[in-house]
Amino acid sequence: MPRPKGSKNKPKTVKATVDFATQIAEKQAAKEAVAAEIASITANIDTLKADLKTKKAELKSIDKEIARIEAKKIKAETKAAESAKKAEAEDVLKKLLASGVSADDILAKLK
Repeated sequence: MPRPKGSKNKPKTVKATVDFATQIAEKQAAKEAVAAEIASITANIDTLKADLKTKKAELKSIDKEIARIEAKKIKAETKAAESAKKAEAEDVLKKLLASGVSADDILAKLK
């Protein structure tokens, strides 16, 4: 007995009517929904980019202000230290003069 030709696993074709118009309409609606989502996400990204740009500019200006204030602080500290040294030197000078040390001896000690 000869073997039958063809695969036994071959799917049986059912001659059903396929409505391509409804499938196309469904896919078009899905495409439009995705396109609308993309447009809204793009708009959101654009607004976030603008916000980011303004925040970076604000951060830069704040950094500049901090640097300026730190420079003023260092300058004030230096000035205070110099005035403290000057006041200390004057106190030492007054003590030496009060103890009867001559001006020449004081100049010699300062050198």
